[in-house]
Amino acid sequence: MEKLIITAAICGAEVTKEHNPAVPYTVEEMVREAKSAYDAGAAVIHVHVREDDGTPTQDRERFRVVLDAIKEACPGVILIPSTGGATGMTPEERLQPTELMPEMATLDCGTCNFGDDIFVNDMPTMRAFGQRMIENHIKPEYECFEIGHLDTVLDMARRGQVPGAPMQFNFVLGVQGCTPATVGNLDYLVKQIPAGSTWTVTGIGRGAWPMVAAGIVMGGNVRVGFEDNIYLERGRKAASNGELVEKVVALAKLLGREIATPDEARVLLSLK
Repeated sequence: MEKLIITAAICGAEVTKEHNPAVPYTVEEMVREAKSAYDAGAAVIHVHVREDDGTPTQDRERFRVVLDAIKEACPGVILIPSTGGATGMTPEERLQPTELMPEMATLDCGTCNFGDDIFVNDMPTMRAFGQRMIENHIKPEYECFEIGHLDTVLDMARRGQVPGAPMQFNFVLGVQGCTPATVGNLDYLVKQIPAGSTWTVTGIGRGAWPMVAAGIVMGGNVRVGFEDNIYLERGRKAASNGELVEKVVALAKLLGREIATPDEARVLLSLK
């Protein structure tokens, strides 16, 4: 099997210090958590940003400061800024990080229930995001929360509305109201992607560790981090994103997968 690419989603937009005191808000805290994950073996950092009080923001300059600080602390790391932002944000707000010309960014592949909220990604929004990434030469990580999201984005790629092959997918399973985090659902999704594509699985909450194990043995890549799950095991909160990555590395070793460095991950993701 190819080496395992580990992504760390270090803070997200919803989880707070009330859930886990180690959740980062400030620039310094973001760097601390990114470096803990990078040092433990993460080749990719998925980045949301917050104001110092924890309020989610898509402000371009806040992203610039955070991304530059992480790059300095974590040489060579792959950064994937979020264009998902937080529920209720406008498409214009959400697109701001793409103005910084990152090598990758997320592109959410459809509207879905998101707990008690609705995460809106209608077709005009997705076409606008796809066009921006084509124009700015940004490789999307296609975020699929529902099985139908995959069909939607594959059709858009065929029409030239979003960047095409080779494609990178992130199957986000277990969000309340979306596709459950089961091996059967993951297996179905993986079997639908085009040849030459790469994929990552993200399990939310209690689905995190079963999806990590499945991703490792199925030959894919995995994402962990406070955005998705704050627990190392039942009743034991992680002290850092690095602890979550360390557990992935340990599981990968037991299951016979080597860990990709950022440079190796760039090759696997067709970034160079």
